[in-house]
Amino acid sequence: MSADYYEVLGVPRDATAEQIKKAYRKLAMKYHPDVAEEPDAADKFKEIGEAYEVLHDPNKRAMYDRGGNPLGGAGANFGGFGGFSGGGFDFTNLMDAMFGGATASRGPRSRVRPGQDALVELKLTLAEAAFGITKPLKTDTQVVCTRCNGAGTNSGTGPVTCSTCHGAGQVMTVQRSIIGDIRTSQPCPACRGYGTVIADPCGECAGEGRVRATRTINVKIPPGVASGNRVHLAHQGEAGPGGGPAGDLYVELSVQHHDVFTRNGDDLELVVEVPMTAAALGTTVSVQTLEAERDDLDPADGSVEVVIPPGTQSHTRIAVPGHGVPRLQRSGRGDLGVTFVVKTPTKLDESQRELLRQLAEVRQETQPEVAVSKQGKGVLGWLKEAFS
Repeated sequence: MSADYYEVLGVPRDATAEQIKKAYRKLAMKYHPDVAEEPDAADKFKEIGEAYEVLHDPNKRAMYDRGGNPLGGAGANFGGFGGFSGGGFDFTNLMDAMFGGATASRGPRSRVRPGQDALVELKLTLAEAAFGITKPLKTDTQVVCTRCNGAGTNSGTGPVTCSTCHGAGQVMTVQRSIIGDIRTSQPCPACRGYGTVIADPCGECAGEGRVRATRTINVKIPPGVASGNRVHLAHQGEAGPGGGPAGDLYVELSVQHHDVFTRNGDDLELVVEVPMTAAALGTTVSVQTLEAERDDLDPADGSVEVVIPPGTQSHTRIAVPGHGVPRLQRSGRGDLGVTFVVKTPTKLDESQRELLRQLAEVRQETQPEVAVSKQGKGVLGWLKEAFS
């Protein structure tokens, strides 16, 4: 033979199959006639193609190493080139080397395939998110066809072998080129690569083995969840074609706004108005908690006593431990933060005015000195500071 296949590919004689494939890939992309500018690119491409055809096949390589002619009939000068002009060059060898077997024959596709995952939103009240609940959820997804049980065919029938590809799922096409006949394979257009054809499809699912339907799933919500948390339900998503296994269902939670309570992590916050006299003298008030919205608890457990110390100023926050939101997947609960806003009376009768005048005289506040705050916080600023 006039050329050494190992020298053509530039690899040592003990090169591994991966080294041979890597060298061929590099040279084939360099000397392919469609991209190469060298005048002898076509001859060079044929030469490296023959070298790879021999060396990547263990049997042909062993025969070549023993001095035999593994191409059988190719001349000393590679005149026949093992099939470029004789039997035709199998294009899958080139694509297998260049793209890692992307075009290698895969056989017919299976009609049974896994379904896709699904994502749905579930709205919760603040109490449901805090204390947990098992809640029904309606979802519109693909389900297995009950008429054919996913087979896609009418009763007593089944898929038949495709007459175009004879069950291979692929058909071969041949194209002429300057390097000879190039054979490529593609999915059979008659059966779409399945290798079989459903001649008598199910009238309910039209042969797909699944239909779209609305179903109800009970979703268990653990205590302490928040907006954005997701509940993972395995095998509750879209049913797969051909009766394939269903994907997973992800339920994304959305907690609705509450008119009284504001959630801050595991803490609950609320604002309570107290009369000016109660703030000055001090008292004890009963404050409603989030438990009041639970149907499974005694109404007496839906409130807590909060002590207002004498002289309490507006925007004072008092934390009540253990009455916030249960910690997700942990023990304990957050706090209930109660912020007091002192309410100044706007309508007074004459006797009330006189009492206040007397109090002002006793406290020497008939002409008080006004201290201007440099903070400029305002009500929102005070609330922000109280919550933090």
